[in-house]
Amino acid sequence: MTTTHQHSRYLTLGMMLAATNMRLPITMMPGLISSLKRTLGLPSSMAGLLTTIPLLTFAIMSPLIAHWGRQFGNELTIYVMLIFLAVGSYLRVIPTIAALFIGTLLVGIGADGGNVLIPAIIKDNFPTKIPVATSQYTLSMLLVGSLGTGLSGVLAAHWSLPLTMAVLSVIGLINLVVWLPNLKYNHRAPTVTMTASDGQSTATHGSVWRRPLAWVVTAFFGLQALVYYSLLTWLPTVFVAHGFSLIVAGNLVTVMQLSGLPMSYLVPATSGHRRGVWAMIMVVGVGFIAGIGGILLSGTKFWVAALSCVLLGLGSGAAFSLAVVFFTQKTTNGFETADLSGMAQSAGYLLAAVGPVLFGWLGGQLGWGPVLWLAIILSALLALSGSIIFQHATIYE
Repeated sequence: MTTTHQHSRYLTLGMMLAATNMRLPITMMPGLISSLKRTLGLPSSMAGLLTTIPLLTFAIMSPLIAHWGRQFGNELTIYVMLIFLAVGSYLRVIPTIAALFIGTLLVGIGADGGNVLIPAIIKDNFPTKIPVATSQYTLSMLLVGSLGTGLSGVLAAHWSLPLTMAVLSVIGLINLVVWLPNLKYNHRAPTVTMTASDGQSTATHGSVWRRPLAWVVTAFFGLQALVYYSLLTWLPTVFVAHGFSLIVAGNLVTVMQLSGLPMSYLVPATSGHRRGVWAMIMVVGVGFIAGIGGILLSGTKFWVAALSCVLLGLGSGAAFSLAVVFFTQKTTNGFETADLSGMAQSAGYLLAAVGPVLFGWLGGQLGWGPVLWLAIILSALLALSGSIIFQHATIYE
């Protein structure tokens, strides 16, 4: 029998705000790098750490946050993480390099609370509306993530750096207020075997870390993060090497990011049907492989490069949304969802942090052709892992 936890009427809004706070404090930083160099004297060698630090933080903190969610309750744990995020965001307003990096570390810790636990919140509170709730969550995250870099750059061109960062961080304070009502409905993991409403005992499962299929889900999340973040980092350089201007190269990558937005609706909407899930796995495989292949062949043809970026956007958007769907579909309660989410994101974001460095080194040593072929191989493994997950109802089979 499906049971729904009681929750605040503001839970959906709080989840959407949390989703924006999982991306905006990170994606706004690349657009501010020029201002940071000018205002703080930030060395170019340290600028990349503003993206790498949160990704490494996600890798380290995800299993811990899943554990804290069980021990203290998902709603309370998310709120504490939002406090870390807000403190870190406004610490970065202080015009020193030390405050910038300490704040970035706290932002990474805080943002990971939603990364790990929002899928569990959806599983527990919207069991009959998982596709709708997942769409709201992923669309908020991907939309703000896509717009964050450009928006921060525009604001920084007209405002001072501290004012720009302070204004963009206001959403974190709003999230703290909106999430407060959810603390009344905080749910901790049961310490004993649960009893369902029909009087039957519900057995708890063991650690997800000992489940082979959980490792396949982890591979799926990790591979999509690795390929996406690596391409996001180096595609502008690849396009410039093909003869496009830096502005055109940046616009092509923006096309890739925006093209993934429809999948944040389509994937959850079709996830209730086996054919729908299979179709989305095919979108992942075709989108990544054909998109990267198109870039290999595009040369200086803009329309081929643009079409390839659209395909990449569709593939990457479908892959991320499918990963979230797998967290909820392949577990039996919200705490298991958080455990699987924490496990997958720990390894996934570790790969995402290493990927851009590895791709950059290989590109410098071998050229971009072999690097793109490597991305195609990894994309094929991504689609294969998705097809394996598809064949099982839960990770406990």
